[in-house]
Amino acid sequence: MLPILGSWDVSLKTPIGTLRATYVFTEADGVITGTASTTSETVPLTAVVCDGSRVTWQQSVTRPMRLNLDFDVVVDDQTLSGHSRAGRLPRTAVTGIRRPTG
Repeated sequence: MLPILGSWDVSLKTPIGTLRATYVFTEADGVITGTASTTSETVPLTAVVCDGSRVTWQQSVTRPMRLNLDFDVVVDDQTLSGHSRAGRLPRTAVTGIRRPTG
């Protein structure tokens, strides 16, 4: 089983404050897909790649501003940590906790 599959409560520590989102990762026919949801929007994840415990993906957001983000995280059982980057902007710390199933 791929370590990223499931639902995650994720925090992104940005210069404008901490943003919280729910990420859901699924797999069908060997392809990993996902979504990121906040109170203002739900966006699809693209180019999701799981290489052991390391997971990368891309997403676009429109709030609080229009950005294209690249994520690079490591999954350790029930937690994930890493960073996201929007172009030339500084890295944003990313942490997450897996939501219980059922």
